[in-house]
Amino acid sequence: MRSLLAAVFLLVLTSPGFAKTKTWDGKYETGNLKVTIVYFVPSDRTPLPDWRERVDYYCRRIELFHEREFQGQTKLTTVVHSEPLVSEASTAQLRRGDQNAIFFRTLSESDRRLDFGKGDRKAFPILLALSEINWRPLDDFYRLHPENGKLAFEGHINKEGHHFPFATSGGARATYIADRGVGWGLVSADGWRVPYRGSDCVIYHEGCGHTVGLPHPEPGNGSVMSGAQYLGWISESWIDKEQKSRLGWIPQDVTPNEQIELFSRFRAIPDPATPKPHQEIRLALNWPENAKVKLLRIRLQTAIGSPWIEVPQSWTGNAPAFATLGEFDRAIPISYRVDAELESGVTAELWGYLQVRSNPRMNPQPLALSSDLALASESGNSAKVIAELPTNEVDLLALVDVDTGWMQGEWSKDANKLLSPKRPGARIELPYTPPEEYRLKLVVEPLDLPHGLLLGQRSADNRFAALLNFSRDERGQSALENIDGRNVGNDSTFLGKVFQQNRLSQVIVTVREQQVMVAVDGNLIIDWSGDSSRLSLSDYWKTPNDTALFLGAYDCRYRFHRVTLEPISGEGNMLKKSE
Repeated sequence: MRSLLAAVFLLVLTSPGFAKTKTWDGKYETGNLKVTIVYFVPSDRTPLPDWRERVDYYCRRIELFHEREFQGQTKLTTVVHSEPLVSEASTAQLRRGDQNAIFFRTLSESDRRLDFGKGDRKAFPILLALSEINWRPLDDFYRLHPENGKLAFEGHINKEGHHFPFATSGGARATYIADRGVGWGLVSADGWRVPYRGSDCVIYHEGCGHTVGLPHPEPGNGSVMSGAQYLGWISESWIDKEQKSRLGWIPQDVTPNEQIELFSRFRAIPDPATPKPHQEIRLALNWPENAKVKLLRIRLQTAIGSPWIEVPQSWTGNAPAFATLGEFDRAIPISYRVDAELESGVTAELWGYLQVRSNPRMNPQPLALSSDLALASESGNSAKVIAELPTNEVDLLALVDVDTGWMQGEWSKDANKLLSPKRPGARIELPYTPPEEYRLKLVVEPLDLPHGLLLGQRSADNRFAALLNFSRDERGQSALENIDGRNVGNDSTFLGKVFQQNRLSQVIVTVREQQVMVAVDGNLIIDWSGDSSRLSLSDYWKTPNDTALFLGAYDCRYRFHRVTLEPISGEGNMLKKSE
């Protein structure tokens, strides 16, 4: 029966009287749509390591959606530019002006550099830029933006607690350029980098809808050209029949094939929508009737640039009702991706997002500022946005007394900012003994060509240091000192410069019972696990009090804008001057 329907459908499509689809104004044929997708990266940004996997996911989603909605009467093909398109402009330059300004800067440069829409046109050309940035600073993984010196939530969560794409900082735009016969679309970072449920709707809405002239329907509804991005994945949405008919589509009674049926019915919804720490997280799965699942692969990510972690799955019967993501010990955002294959060979893929929250009304706070939130101004200077201090955080800078405290070298203090001298071995003792486990947070600014920054730590009864950006042969090296008596070159060593002269950076050192982690500007550069007895401090860096934390610098002046400590377990102690 299906083969007979398919044959009738093909006959209708190829008959001389069959109407061809057109743009909204009827000016250009759209029987073939070619969407050229570029990953647009400002000159001062680093491309995502897995950007192509993310882009390819959206390509598959919108192609299947278009096939289902138009029943083959118009064919959508996506072509991804092979390399990130690194802009000639910086983030600050691109962000000058309003959302329209960043749209036209991004698309004008992309169009020019690709020489877009020229030559023999066998399909209606659409240029879609997926930008690495938003119109305004936003950590799109934590969904936070700077506001009055704090980090405020910016996104869309429905009453059940599910996350959907929406941020006023985003700036997604699209236009149909009738005189050239091309479409331009921009999806900013908030609309695609982190795959919220509904992000694929944004890709189609801007990249395939408005670019051929499709307007928003009136009144609004749950279709892809209206509010679909706030309701679910694109597979759960549609294009209004009236809008498709205006484009020249003729309704057909066609039975969906098995691939389209799986695309339309498969869902993977977080359960619970807003889990708490130490609570098991599952994905509730929906399948077509009588589906027999051959493969189910679940992966998750807890930072936008970190590797994907696979979570093994098992089930009984033909199709699992749930998949597991495991449980987490703290409030944290999570991206997940699900790959499924049926016994018949058809496949489905869904990406989603959720947040583990200690309190449903309180969003997780990052351990380190993302690079986008690090700069408060748009001129690329060193102004910093700092999150509100936790209530139990200790301000260590406020405890420093440069007149009476112990130090090597001439340290100075002004307006609660501490300045180190430019000399080898400079160090100053902080009058504080840390608790058993803690998180040390600093905002530092190298005033000279960056050289060694030393942060004195303590784990159990063992003193050690985190050495950052020690320069040797113009190459930065960072490591814990010492591990098994070895300094730089041990198994914690990170190669690469982590600081820039006259630019603020946020450093976070987390000391747990058998783990030490160091992050700089949101990038985890050291993640060492082992018994604390393996840690030690060389005589060169010692200070009088073996229980105290300390700061050090090697041949570079560092300005310390913030030094705070957040206890994780145990209690710290402030030291008296005589100690």
